[in-house]
Amino acid sequence: MRYLLGLLLVLFHGSIHAQDSLEIVIDSIVLDAIDSLAFPGAQILIVKDDSLVLHKAYGHHTYNKIKEVELHHLYDLASVTKVSSGLPLLMKMYEVGKFELDRPLKKDYSKFKRSNKKNLTWRKILAHQARLEPYLVFWKLAQEEDGRYKKNTFSNRQDKNYTIPINENLYLHKKYKKKMVDQIKDSPLLDKEQYKYSGLLFLLMPDIISEILKTDFEAQLKVNFFDRLGADRICYNPLSSFPLEEIVPTEIDTLFRKQLIHGRVHDEAAAMLGGVSCNAGLFSNAESLAKLFRMYMNKGVFEGGRCLKEETVNLFTSYQFADNRRGLGFDKPLLEYNARAAYIAKSASPDSFGHSGFTGTFVWADPTHNLLFILLSNRVYPYRSQRNLYKMDIRPKLHQAAYDYLIRE
Repeated sequence: MRYLLGLLLVLFHGSIHAQDSLEIVIDSIVLDAIDSLAFPGAQILIVKDDSLVLHKAYGHHTYNKIKEVELHHLYDLASVTKVSSGLPLLMKMYEVGKFELDRPLKKDYSKFKRSNKKNLTWRKILAHQARLEPYLVFWKLAQEEDGRYKKNTFSNRQDKNYTIPINENLYLHKKYKKKMVDQIKDSPLLDKEQYKYSGLLFLLMPDIISEILKTDFEAQLKVNFFDRLGADRICYNPLSSFPLEEIVPTEIDTLFRKQLIHGRVHDEAAAMLGGVSCNAGLFSNAESLAKLFRMYMNKGVFEGGRCLKEETVNLFTSYQFADNRRGLGFDKPLLEYNARAAYIAKSASPDSFGHSGFTGTFVWADPTHNLLFILLSNRVYPYRSQRNLYKMDIRPKLHQAAYDYLIRE
């Protein structure tokens, strides 16, 4: 209802500046979403021609309406991590000759030399064309048939062996990561080579990058990108750097951790990896995420400084295979627009790119129109069964509004 009222207000006030009209429409869509329990709160950030058009917080952390969302608060980025952590490092490594897109995995990751995945190329892995299974439910694989955890997996107390905190009452064995690597290594390949979204190798990417560079993954990510961009509110394991009240909770987990997930990564596999993976794990506010994506959108340049070469950004944000809408890590517009399948604006150019996240996050950059759009939300609160974000087409409506009011063909 608010969305319709917002449109009517814009129509009957033709003299309203486009930016003001856009804010009215964005407000109405977001407030409708909150009223409809699509999410309890959100951050929206829109940049056009390197100018901040809209940067606004809406609603609350949860539906009890105790804690209002503020612009500096952090959201769990979920799969937006895929294009915000390991990927920029791989782009930099590509530039200096430490990473090759068509080099087989066995050359970079010694643990996979005898795996059925040894000859997979990075181009296929990053474009989700490598015949990999979509996901493995690792915490389920650690259970016996009766639901009890197997020996040397989990403990409800932390000690010298159980060192990886899943929450305050559950700790993973320090050597269990090797088991997860083996499970990925031994997983079957799909029969047909075609686009199939998979996070399996993104889970291991921090280790792979560390093995190639012979140094710490997180440190390299921070010094090469986050620090350089001034993105000071994007990180893994945010409780080590920020107070809990500045972090938006995600889901009440009724299956694995059996509590509200707040300040720890929502993705179970990333949690079992100590919170650090390239599949999920990053937390950020819209402002810090925007700095990274403004650099991408500006072909590797941010505020006058070059972080990546233009040709590198162009390569990684381009389609790689026929009948596959993915770039290298980045998502892109459907090859043929389908309103029922698309989650981005119809007006997004073929050169545009971005990613979405399971928790209700979305970022999209369009260098053709010099337009950046970010939505951060916790649509999985209180449970991941909440799907009104999708049913109401919230993301494409918000995204299209930015084109309707800011782009003049």
